[in-house]
Amino acid sequence: MEMKKMLAVFAAMAMAVAVTGCTNNEKNTEPETSKPVETTEAPTEEITEAPTEEPTEEELIPPSPAECDDPNALIFDDGDFSFAQPKLDDVDSAQGILSVEEVQGNKMLKFNDAGTNFADGTVQKIMFDAAKLLTPENLAKVRSIEMDVYADATADNFKNDNGDNVMAPGWIGGGGGANVADDVWYEFAEWEGGEYNFEMSGAVHVEMKFLLALGDQCWNEEMDEATFQIMRWGAQNEGNLYVDNIVFKDEDGNSLPIDKAAPTEEPTEAAAAGNPAR
Repeated sequence: MEMKKMLAVFAAMAMAVAVTGCTNNEKNTEPETSKPVETTEAPTEEITEAPTEEPTEEELIPPSPAECDDPNALIFDDGDFSFAQPKLDDVDSAQGILSVEEVQGNKMLKFNDAGTNFADGTVQKIMFDAAKLLTPENLAKVRSIEMDVYADATADNFKNDNGDNVMAPGWIGGGGGANVADDVWYEFAEWEGGEYNFEMSGAVHVEMKFLLALGDQCWNEEMDEATFQIMRWGAQNEGNLYVDNIVFKDEDGNSLPIDKAAPTEEPTEAAAAGNPAR
């Protein structure tokens, strides 16, 4: 009898546990609802700064004249060009006159073209006499001549890669030569540069060498006239030619001092021929 009572108690306890388990499972299946958590943080502020705009193309900076720190450079600051004249009498010579002009605070020798160089396909030529710039002893030592040349545009005939007409010189190139011993004409190497965006170019550095000096293809102390010529051809627009920072160097690359033998002179009638550019 006792056994039956005990079994009855165990059965009752098992049923109670089963009912409790079901109740808990039902509660776990119900969706939980949570109250929103209140916060005291300030809301994030909107960014009002405008986004940085990227440039559509690189900004171009107009070129400036080249600086020259050589103490023996011929820089035209005194306005003297008595040792130079335009070469006007060749069939292909451009017509014009010389003057010293200031460009961005820097004085240069300028070939003022008559304004038809590009249309006529002519060559701008300037002749210099080194015998008026160097002592006879130093004249014989010259093995190279360096200078900076520039060009400007006075019309918009230059056509760029986009087919637009631009007031820019375009290609800037040419060559040179000199009368050496026994009145032999000596050819220097050609030079080139360019300006395709602005009216005035930057410096095109020119170096002309007497490569045959060992064969007496150079100047000597007996020469009372030692001319050299710079020529600009192939112009792509109407414009003028400029020269600055002329330096004469010996075989070791040392500059030779300028010693002007001639007083400042007014341009001759031949040098004044032609019409200045408009």
